[in-house]
Amino acid sequence: MDLSGRVAIVTGGGRGLGLAYAEALAGAGAAVVVNDLDPASAEDTAAGIVEAGGKAVAHAGAIGGAEVADALVERAVAEFGRLDVLVTNAGVLRDKVLWKMTDDDFDTVVDVHLRGTFTCARAAARQLRTQGEGGRLILVGSPAGQRGNFGQTNYSAAKAGIAAFARTWSMELARAEITVNAVIPVAATAMTETIPALRGYAEAIRAGEPVPSFARTALAFGTPEDAAGLVVFLASAEAAGITGQCVGIGGDRLSLWSHPRQVAAAYADGGWSADDIAAAWSTTVGAQPQSVGENLPEPR
Repeated sequence: MDLSGRVAIVTGGGRGLGLAYAEALAGAGAAVVVNDLDPASAEDTAAGIVEAGGKAVAHAGAIGGAEVADALVERAVAEFGRLDVLVTNAGVLRDKVLWKMTDDDFDTVVDVHLRGTFTCARAAARQLRTQGEGGRLILVGSPAGQRGNFGQTNYSAAKAGIAAFARTWSMELARAEITVNAVIPVAATAMTETIPALRGYAEAIRAGEPVPSFARTALAFGTPEDAAGLVVFLASAEAAGITGQCVGIGGDRLSLWSHPRQVAAAYADGGWSADDIAAAWSTTVGAQPQSVGENLPEPR
């Protein structure tokens, strides 16, 4: 996959999935602006790419507001003359059940994931539309945003919003030939180490041990590098016709998430009263209740 001459921004690129995305994009020939909250991590990633023969610069800053988002795009243009790809990977967790979650817990996660994706995408879209040559917005979602997850009110809501961003922006930016897709990755990171069903496998990966086949298939769980190929593909010319999609990647599994859709309907002349709904629920729309959560298989 050849991305020579293309320029990408990766937020949260100092470690984990962001590091894997940045290295893979650079390995395919793209010049990369590496963002991270931690300046040292951003510098380390950029330096590693340059040492491997690629092109990269570091730009530290907290993702959320417009100032850093605009500065990232300006840096890409100043350093490499243009922008072609944005990967919105920056993230943070503040997990608590609803009744224990504070305003700050909620605001911090939503600001980084949801507002940060919005401000970075807005800045990138403006530049891409000015260039007039199309482009790629690759938004990083999560299974929690597709299915919900216990203790993650803030994170699940933000990631669900990111999926909605991809669908909405794919329509708004279609005439400009800018594709917008959400990647739904599962990989060994500091975030997934907090999930009981995945913790043991994540620790094994960190220790350099091989990942069992069960984890790579049934759980779609692997290394961050396993998820990087999808980002490179979506950034490429080969993916020009793919937009508005939520694409899963992890371990040995590549998948496509369905968009929310109506699965059952019932009709009553003159509309529905509360009593009518109660009488008909179990034999009409209520006969097909939808599940929630990931319901991961027990670890083996």
